[in-house]
Amino acid sequence: MIRLSVQLRSLRLPFRQALQTAGELGADGVEIDLRNELRPEELTQTGIRHLKKILSDYNLKIASVRFPTRRGYNVLEDLDRRVAATKAAMTSAYQLGAKVLCNHIGGIDENLEAETNTRLVEVLHDLARHADSCGVTFAATTGQVDGPILKMFLDQLPEGALGVDFDPGALIINGFSADESYQAIAKYVVHVRGKDGVKDLARGRGIEVPLGRGTVDFQMLIAMLEEARYKGYITVQRDHPENPVQEVADGLAYLRNIQVP
Repeated sequence: MIRLSVQLRSLRLPFRQALQTAGELGADGVEIDLRNELRPEELTQTGIRHLKKILSDYNLKIASVRFPTRRGYNVLEDLDRRVAATKAAMTSAYQLGAKVLCNHIGGIDENLEAETNTRLVEVLHDLARHADSCGVTFAATTGQVDGPILKMFLDQLPEGALGVDFDPGALIINGFSADESYQAIAKYVVHVRGKDGVKDLARGRGIEVPLGRGTVDFQMLIAMLEEARYKGYITVQRDHPENPVQEVADGLAYLRNIQVP
């Protein structure tokens, strides 16, 4: 059975209450947002010990941390500050006991020789070195580019430098194939998002829908993850929930049901 996690922000509850709710829902882990829920500069050793005690009380692990930046690492404006903040978040992730830090890396030019790609590779090299020194994997969240293009880009980096945070729902929403993308980047996947989507012909793009109601074939995805001996979590995420706790609970139940042997 692949372990299941809850993105705390999806519950739309105060932080402590969200942790308790995740525990009550029977999740194995949680994803914490190090920009909007806990800030690295505010984490004291006492605070970290207290958080670990709460997690232990609810039988939870930190499956992943998220550090969403306004811009990708391909954008020059404020780049040094963005990189420094990401490194601080990696250090905090390690202190919290998290193994994976997730964020979008920014747009990738289909022409791999493009100057923006060269700059992005350099920045990711730098971030990967810091992540390695922390014992954390920096994972690029999917959705902005097609899987095969992301694979060609990641293949330029040293092996093990970067992981992938596989978000099948975001790929569908942006008009890509989740199945083809996974097959292209499978070896890089260190975290998976339980998020679903469907194409909306009227809008010309996809929309997010509750887990199991979209076009992502989670049964097949889980089978492929198990075949690859995937050791990470699937984190249930709802970006626009109408009934947050119920929708997260339903998502966990859906993923449990399709994993029953």
